[in-house]
Parts: sequence; C-alpha cells; structure tokens
Amino acid sequence: MDTVRLKLVTIVAEAVIEDRLLDDLRRLGSKGHTVVPAQGEGTRGIRASDWEARNIRIETVVSSEVADAILACLASDYFDRWAVIGFVSEVDVVRGDKYV
Repeated sequence: MDTVRLKLVTIVAEAVIEDRLLDDLRRLGSKGHTVVPAQGEGTRGIRASDWEARNIRIETVVSSEVADAILACLASDYFDRWAVIGFVSEVDVVRGDKYV
C-alpha cells in the first residue's frame, strides 16, 4: 500500500470562531476538515464559550506549505484575541493525492 507523507494540522479553539476558522482553512488551501467537540483546560481563563461549555477540535490533512500558512494565520489573527492552540504532526496518508 502506497502512502504519502503530509501534515495533520490540529486546532483546538472556542466554538464561537468555528466558521471564521473554517473559512480561513479553505482560503489557505485545505481541501477538507473534521470538526468535533472538545473539552479541556488551558491558561486563558473564562471566555464566551465557557458559558456553553463548548470548544472544538479541527483537523485537516494538508501539504507542508499549507500547514505553515495555517499556523501563520493562527498566530497573526487568532492567538491574541481567542483561546486557540494549533499544532502539526507528520502523517502517512493513503490516497494522499486527495489532500494536495
């Protein structure tokens, strides 16, 4: 079975910015994503989504260039205003051509 080495970008964020994040992912080159509810504890304290107890985890498989663009966007547009974390992992993907 042939695989392609790509990047898995994971973002955990306040649910209130889900649509904005997904718009940015599409604009930056992501061809698809998965969004699931998330919960945990961080350093930001109380925020708007705490009232709903709702955070999200977004995952997208992308090229290295798109992963870098996504992290740069998070740093410039989200980190100062929202409770957001983003990280990248290398993954070996079957049917990797679907993601680039």
